[in-house]
Amino acid sequence: MDSKTNTKTATLTVNDKTVDFPVLGGTVGPEVVDISKLYAQTGMFTYDPGFTSTASCESKITYIDGDEGILLYRGYPIAQLAEQGDFLETCYLLLYGELPTPAQKADFDDRITRHTMVHEQMARFFQGFRRDAHPMAVMVASVGALAAFYHDSTDINDPHQRMVASMRMIAKIPTLAAMAFKYNVGQPFVYPKNSLSYAANFLRMCFAVPCDEYKVNPVMAEALDKIFILHADHEQNASTSTVRIAGSSGANPFACIAAGIACLWGPAHGGANEAALQMLAEIGSVDKIPEFIAQVKDKNSTVRLMGFGHRVYKNYDPRAKIMQKMCHKVLAETGHQNDPLLHVAMELEKIALSDDYFIQRKLYPNIDFYSGITLKAMGFPTSMFTVLFAVARTVGWISQWSEMIQDPQQKIGRPRQLYTGATTRDYVAIDKRK
Repeated sequence: MDSKTNTKTATLTVNDKTVDFPVLGGTVGPEVVDISKLYAQTGMFTYDPGFTSTASCESKITYIDGDEGILLYRGYPIAQLAEQGDFLETCYLLLYGELPTPAQKADFDDRITRHTMVHEQMARFFQGFRRDAHPMAVMVASVGALAAFYHDSTDINDPHQRMVASMRMIAKIPTLAAMAFKYNVGQPFVYPKNSLSYAANFLRMCFAVPCDEYKVNPVMAEALDKIFILHADHEQNASTSTVRIAGSSGANPFACIAAGIACLWGPAHGGANEAALQMLAEIGSVDKIPEFIAQVKDKNSTVRLMGFGHRVYKNYDPRAKIMQKMCHKVLAETGHQNDPLLHVAMELEKIALSDDYFIQRKLYPNIDFYSGITLKAMGFPTSMFTVLFAVARTVGWISQWSEMIQDPQQKIGRPRQLYTGATTRDYVAIDKRK
């Protein structure tokens, strides 16, 4: 159904005044009440902390049904894309709306591959950071700094420049992420290699050193590619909304993506997999799980179950099932299948799926539950977990930003508020204040 042709209305009665508002319907999902004229007609705003019941835009990119555990990119189930395609195919789909033909895929892969190098002066830019700078701090700064190096792709009103900026960020942000990692561990930067796949190239840039020949493990490359697909977009989450609202002011695309990375850095958003891994480490062994579960159930306890449940999903996170398979595969490949953290994780999962306490509260394992263990086994420190999330989510942010720029209804974001501060009062000279 086209949202513009829906003839339904919703009636609101305020102080004996009745006002009708259009009800808009999408192709799937809940209908929405168009309250854009609410203030003009009633003198009131809505109050919705966290915007949990507010549709901030119209989008054709990603659809989530949290109750059913469904995640679709442009209509395609996430499991099909992760199991049958690769990350760059997913990038093409999110950007252009359709899966590429073989010729389109080859051309797209080539364009991304040949944009992976960053300006050589960026290396000197990194030297301004302390040696122990957090990689996410480096990412926020370096991605924002791309606008200082690539002036020819900052005009948001030029479709060609928007496309070039999009290609550059999908290609260069992994390079910047690997540089942030290398800088943090005190190793020399490794240049990208055009003969490798997107994920394999990133692994090499992170783990190769000049004194040894590095060979990419195909199991690790496959796992990372799937992790990127699973994290590529997730509808109007906090960081995506940040990118959109930054873009609504007309800010250049590099600044908008840097804003998204800054938002993702928050522990309530991008740091969830690190928190889940920390929880498993604190439990330590399977025999300590009963005590931990008792603390989780205790209303007076501050202990929380990390990696279970989701703000949106009230069913099994569809990404978690795919991530679970890759987790076992990576652990077997790296010899970590006897990792005590995995045993703790499996026992926790078993309990959560069978214990009425967790079933009633719909605390199913989410993607963060498995991704932290997987990334740790691949050799990434916890400080890099959110960086990898940012690398994957870049294409989602860019797709959402591009869609917003082309939306004729888009206007600068300007949320309202419920003011509870002081009313008008007169200034008192400092010598008369008590």
